[in-house]
Amino acid sequence: MGKAGGSHEGPDLTDTMLLVSVSKNSPGITTVSIPRDLWIPEIRAKINSAYYWGNQTTAYFGNSTPNGISFAKNITQKVVGDKIQYGVVIDFSAFKDIVDALGGIRVDVSTGFTDKLYPIAGRENDLCGGDPKLSCRYQTVTFSSGSQLMDGDTALIFVRSRHAEGPEGTDTARQERQQKVINAIKNKIMDPKVLISPKVDLALLNVLKKYVQTDIDGPTAAVLGRMVLKGDKNIKQYLIPEDLLANPPISKTYDQLYVFIPAAGNGNWENINKWFNEVLNKN
Repeated sequence: MGKAGGSHEGPDLTDTMLLVSVSKNSPGITTVSIPRDLWIPEIRAKINSAYYWGNQTTAYFGNSTPNGISFAKNITQKVVGDKIQYGVVIDFSAFKDIVDALGGIRVDVSTGFTDKLYPIAGRENDLCGGDPKLSCRYQTVTFSSGSQLMDGDTALIFVRSRHAEGPEGTDTARQERQQKVINAIKNKIMDPKVLISPKVDLALLNVLKKYVQTDIDGPTAAVLGRMVLKGDKNIKQYLIPEDLLANPPISKTYDQLYVFIPAAGNGNWENINKWFNEVLNKN
């Protein structure tokens, strides 16, 4: 899960959610993007708020251990239809710092786009001198098609842009861009020159310590790391098919929010569960 963190509005909302399945039978990794706007009836909220509500429950009952990861796993299991063993939460600041620690990443931008409403960090509450459109809170960002080297700031804008003109303004396009960048980070980390660089390794370790929260213990992380290295040549990336999802009209039923629900009906995950089962058992 990737959260905004910092001074952003809704810092604990996990707008990036990715299921990662590492095969024990043969080297291979499967990733599936989870749409942030999936409506979860049990919490009467979108799935991207599960981590937040888990932490709020922890604070309310006075538990010493944050419950955000555990709660988010339990909620997402309803969508996936299978147990999720581990959870990882990454502050987007880490995402940017990881890319910079690697010296940038090369990303193939398949479709260029322009977003005239990309938020400017630190100006979320600026009243813009009374401007009713609050124009001073936003900047225009543009990406041309083609292969390009991105630093951390550029890569972060690329994956977070939500108001692009045309087809790149959809949630599906955003998920595809996220997978492109994750794949580019993987490729750069697996570069032999990067793998054996003490300077890069130390920088990455410092970023992970500062910005990453997980319930994976040390020995398990070592085992998973070896499995990931063996399967890095066989990575399959998926999005939940659009025909399995529906976008209902904005209404009181969904608290006036833009949401996705299963095409089979609100809270009926059966067909989506079957799709996950097919995808995750291909490896």
